Amino acid sequence: MKKVVKFGGSSLASAEQFRKVKEIIQAESSRRFVIPSAPGKRSKKDTKVTDMLYECYALAEAGKDFSHELRLIRERYGEIIDGLSLTLSLQEEFEKIEKQFLAHAGKDYAASRGEYLNGIVMAAYLQYEFVDAAEVVCFQENGRFDASRTNEVLGERLKNMPNAVIPGFYGANPDGTIRTFSRGGSDITGSIVAKAVHADVYENWTDVSGFLIADPGIIPNPEKIETITYRELRELSYMGASVLHEESTFPVRSEGIPINIRNTNEPDNSGTWIVESTCQKSKFVITGIAGKKGFCSVNIEKDKMNSEIGFGRKVLQAFEDNGISFEHAPSGIDTMTVFVHQDEFMNKEQNVVSALHRLADPDMVDIEGDLALIAVVGRGMKSVRGTAARIFAALAHKNINIRMIDQGSSELNIIIGVRNDDFEEAIRAIYNMFVLVQL
Repeated sequence: MKKVVKFGGSSLASAEQFRKVKEIIQAESSRRFVIPSAPGKRSKKDTKVTDMLYECYALAEAGKDFSHELRLIRERYGEIIDGLSLTLSLQEEFEKIEKQFLAHAGKDYAASRGEYLNGIVMAAYLQYEFVDAAEVVCFQENGRFDASRTNEVLGERLKNMPNAVIPGFYGANPDGTIRTFSRGGSDITGSIVAKAVHADVYENWTDVSGFLIADPGIIPNPEKIETITYRELRELSYMGASVLHEESTFPVRSEGIPINIRNTNEPDNSGTWIVESTCQKSKFVITGIAGKKGFCSVNIEKDKMNSEIGFGRKVLQAFEDNGISFEHAPSGIDTMTVFVHQDEFMNKEQNVVSALHRLADPDMVDIEGDLALIAVVGRGMKSVRGTAARIFAALAHKNINIRMIDQGSSELNIIIGVRNDDFEEAIRAIYNMFVLVQL
């Protein structure tokens, strides 16, 4: 058994958290490759080290004195090192960082130093070998991640190492300059390493015990998802469910490597397993509920629309020509509705309406704003009759009007459109129908 383990910022925010992490790693000899994030918040009022680095570099870029801010960052690491009783000095590293900041090395370089320094501390604490991600995670000159090159270089570098620490979040361009992934990109690094070493499991340790069926900000103490497929996760992540960086699943998915989301503060909790496919039945008919506010619908009506070849293309071209992507486009025999993000659309709405009339010659165009979309996702829905009817019944019972319904051909998800004002109540109604009623 070979495991890659990634620890998030909250898991490495203090010396106390580092000790928890060491216990987790040493509990299983299979946990061989460790990907650390930068130190996160120690409390709600605290600041993440990555944000401290951004602030510090902004001062340097503006030609202002940043010595105070850099000293605060040095003190954060000093607290961890002293708390772990390590004989480690980061003096030389901070001198390099100061020089690079003065030379305006770039925001990516600045942001990456949180993971880089934490990787050095973690390697010293575990007595593992440190591998700088800049030497093994490759980007192309255009800034795109070079997956094949990285897999080759990383696999060769780690092939004969029993254990190693590889910082998350960053890599390097061909010329050696630092390039970062988007925020939360340490999840991606963990997935890349798991693929390169042909891991059996990629464990992602964070401050929650896996994915929850619904947003705990809306549903008090929602049930945990035991097992979820990559496709289900993709649907829920798209609608705002966020525990794992959405791009982090692709490297391991192509290799059939499962991801296990675990809680550093509750290591005995089995968390959530993310797998390609499974014969295990969900505890409930649905796997999860997620949604977003802030959409608007553009309803296009035209008699005999169904017999006009290219009508749909003409409609969508009106949005494309104005640089607007669409979310859903349900249609009827004489109608087609396009859902778009309201903040992207509102300043261009009349341009789009004009383009629709010019390109598609509709009988009427009607716009409705302040809508929310809710995704009800579950691999078990296709084998259970009446799922949509139960959703309708749950919403009707709460006097919530459905503005749109769209079901994919895979029967993996059903998208519901409601008013923004009904969003939270709609999620509660659906959760109560499919989860509380079954408990």
